[in-house]
Amino acid sequence: MEKQIGRITHYFAKINVAAIELSGELRVGDTIHIKGHTSDWTQDVASIQIEHDQVEQAGPGDEVGIKVEGHAREHDIVYKVTDD
Repeated sequence: MEKQIGRITHYFAKINVAAIELSGELRVGDTIHIKGHTSDWTQDVASIQIEHDQVEQAGPGDEVGIKVEGHAREHDIVYKVTDD
């Protein structure tokens, strides 16, 4: 099952980092699915940063940066993959 938890606001291609505006909870270790017009992949979250500080979790309203395995684009939707 997937639940929408945010959207990509910026993608830093040189360092493969996506800035995500969260509308839900996100923790290190969660599996996310990034989907857009040309983006569609799933990955585990290895680390989360807020303003360059490492955090274990973030919630609604937070703007976070995570390292991504694919090329993300602004407005791509971020889903959290759950077992439920």
